[in-house]
Amino acid sequence: MSDWIKRLIEPPSAARAAKGVKNFKDEQERQAAYESRVRGVRTVSLDRIVGSVGRYQDFDSRFRLKAQLPSERLQRIKTAMREGKVLPPVKLYQIKDAYYVLDGNHRIAAAKEMAHDEIRADIVEFIPSGNSLQDILYRQRADFADRTHLPREIELSEVGQYAHLLDQIDQHRQYLQTQDVRPWDFEAAAADWYRTIYRPLQTIVRRGRLIDAFPERTLDDLCVYVAHHQWQVSRQRHYGIGIDKMIPKDMEAFRDQMAELKECDYPEMQRGITAFILMKVQAKREHKIVEKLFELDEIVEVHTVHGEVDLLVKITLTRDLLSSDAEIISQFVHEHVRQLAGVNSTQTLIPGFSKMKG
Repeated sequence: MSDWIKRLIEPPSAARAAKGVKNFKDEQERQAAYESRVRGVRTVSLDRIVGSVGRYQDFDSRFRLKAQLPSERLQRIKTAMREGKVLPPVKLYQIKDAYYVLDGNHRIAAAKEMAHDEIRADIVEFIPSGNSLQDILYRQRADFADRTHLPREIELSEVGQYAHLLDQIDQHRQYLQTQDVRPWDFEAAAADWYRTIYRPLQTIVRRGRLIDAFPERTLDDLCVYVAHHQWQVSRQRHYGIGIDKMIPKDMEAFRDQMAELKECDYPEMQRGITAFILMKVQAKREHKIVEKLFELDEIVEVHTVHGEVDLLVKITLTRDLLSSDAEIISQFVHEHVRQLAGVNSTQTLIPGFSKMKG
């Protein structure tokens, strides 16, 4: 059968799948990404693992092992995952937001087949060396992450803005040094700045809905803009109802003000956050998982259900002035639910409008 006839009768999705996963070497050359940085072990979304370093021809684009190859190893890994055994982190190479498997191709294939969401990985990142604005911005973001080691990435969309944040952190480091006899290195000062200054500022900007007026900017873009004009160039701006009044002209005064806030200043903090978790679990561990879940104070209901999922869980969490509801829910699910042995996957539902009787 000729190739053009095959293309006519073969579904497009099947044709794409047959091509295999992406080749790391091809993307490395295309991005001119040869400078590497060790990122260590962290959790990676399986959706972002798109290729392989050495075995890209052995798997289709959905990371399924091609039919002609033996699958005994894959079956052993799937069995180990179902039994809740702890497997070592896979090893990945990263270029921008995409990951390529150096070691652990079968573990990735098994996790994807079993509908897992994430996997633990030991990561080495390769930095693109191109001269496009996107490449320059990406390098600046990577340099900022290397210097600060913050718990979450700050995503800016304009070149040169990370320098303003580095200046703020250095100013904060100098201030901390005047308040403490022990030395403050840059990384420690960055952690304190992020927790006591940047996160509160981010919360105020988010709740002020400033981003509605700038849909092409990120929340981090607006935070940097507000902070730079309030604290570094002292320009008068009107950002919206309440925002300008809550942000003093001095960065350390803002830090002190945020430290003194009480929940009574924010009545909305008294309301709990309700969410539902849909869980797929191993059948033989279902009863034990239910018991473990019900031991948690935040979990108010657990139901076994029939259908595509195994468990329906209702949780009620406490709001945090410095975190969004989505961040609080995500952290709870990651730390207390997904870590339970026998949990294959989870999906979180956050109610919008609710109406209840009684």
